[in-house]
Formats: sequence, C-alpha cells, structure tokens
Amino acid sequence: MDFTRTVLTRRMIRAFKPDPVPKEKIARILAIAQHYPSAGYSQEVAFVVVTDKERRKKICELRDLKSNPPVLLIPCVSERIVHDRYNEPDKIRSGGKEIDWPVPFWYFDVGCSCMLVFLAAANEGLAASFAGSVGIFKPGLLRKEVGIPEHYEPVGVLSLGYPDPAREVPSPSLKRGRRPVKDFVHYEKW
Repeated sequence: MDFTRTVLTRRMIRAFKPDPVPKEKIARILAIAQHYPSAGYSQEVAFVVVTDKERRKKICELRDLKSNPPVLLIPCVSERIVHDRYNEPDKIRSGGKEIDWPVPFWYFDVGCSCMLVFLAAANEGLAASFAGSVGIFKPGLLRKEVGIPEHYEPVGVLSLGYPDPAREVPSPSLKRGRRPVKDFVHYEKW
C-alpha cells in the first residue's frame, strides 16, 4: 500500500472479525515496529503478544473491552534501560553524570513504536486500536497476567485483527473533525 494512503486511511477500529491473524503477519508488523527511534539507540520497548483466547478474555475484562480482538499486543517500556544506556561511556556527560531528562523520552519511543504497529497493520489489511487505561490504571493485574518484568511498564493494550465493518460504530469524537493545518503548524514562531 502507498505510504500516504496508509496514513490517511488508517483508523482506530474497535470491531474485529473473529478470524485468527496469521503469525507471519504479526511477525512482519512487529519487525516494522522494532524500527522505532529510540533515545541513544537504547531499544527500551518490548511487546507481549497475546493470542490465547482465555488470556485475551481476561485482559479484555480488565479494560471492559467489548471487541475481543484475535490479537492483543501489550507495549511495554523500560526507563531503566534508557538510564543504563545513558550511563555508558559514549553517552555519559563530562563529570560522569547522566544527562538531565526534561522529558521522559522513553514514552515518545514507545509511542513511535505503536504508531509503526498501526501503519504496518493497515499495510497488512488489518486494523488496530489502543486502550491506554489497562496499563495506566491496572498495571499490576496486567503485569501479573502476562508476566511483565518489574523494570518494564505496560503502557496499554493494542487490539489487532481484521476489521468488521458490520459491527463498527463510528466514534462520536469523529464529529469534531481534524483541525486545519494552519492551526496545527506554526512557521518560525507561534
């Protein structure tokens, strides 16, 4: 699929057909997701792939997800890995101190990786959506269910599968429309 078309046609879909997604498609999507930019090439993002029906059901219940997609991807990020990387000789600042982190770039990195999942899924003829509150409000339950190591933080759950247009209900938020580019972009200064 053409890149521009992929970007412009991709949507958050919350209604999925029950058809299983071939492992090869999942592997291709995650191989693309691995090409996210990462601070210092620390590569602090990891995904848990959940296809087991009972485990998916438990995770969907944590978030009250009604869609029951055939694949759940749990994006996780490790702040510790970034700090460890920035204490290595090629990254450490003069005086032996790690840089100050005015912004937690690890969240930017995991967000980029998730965006690559969305685009790669669309390219494969699949749909995806994100539910953040699973990771944010119930990280302990999610961590326990799929065995996420303590130094990784689950940031949510991505649902993945074949879209089911017959069951899809458009989000009421779409009525807002996209704001014009002129309100989004500021040249030279705000």
